Amino acid sequence: MHELDVDATVSALNEILEAELAGVVRYTHYGLMINGPHRMSLVAFMKAQAAESLAHAEQAGEILTGLEGHPSLGIAPIEETHRHTIKPILEESLAHEVRALNLYKKLLVVVQDASIYLEEYARGMIGTEELHVMELRKMLRDYTS
Repeated sequence: MHELDVDATVSALNEILEAELAGVVRYTHYGLMINGPHRMSLVAFMKAQAAESLAHAEQAGEILTGLEGHPSLGIAPIEETHRHTIKPILEESLAHEVRALNLYKKLLVVVQDASIYLEEYARGMIGTEELHVMELRKMLRDYTS
């Protein structure tokens, strides 16, 4: 086991916190903007994603403060394309989830061989984000040729 680099871990967790909080805003916005015949099911999906992003932000923040870090008050930049049909929303959601996946992978590199708990947390979140990526790709299949 190596010694945990607390500063690097706190920094990585703050990036995750900001990304997950951006997810809350992103998915709430999408839920408000979706129209058309699939509105009801997609709004429910977006609301669930927003709630999950908030839970993930809270979890990262709890770990961060457990390491005596200070949680960021910011959120990651949210790109707004003003394209609110289903395909662009799903594509933007996919890009967001891929970014989140990469942040958890970055955390895993920072904590590997230094903290079993943080490794397991990062691995679990990587699995969760990989599942989100897979689901969004499946949702997009009807829109690709």
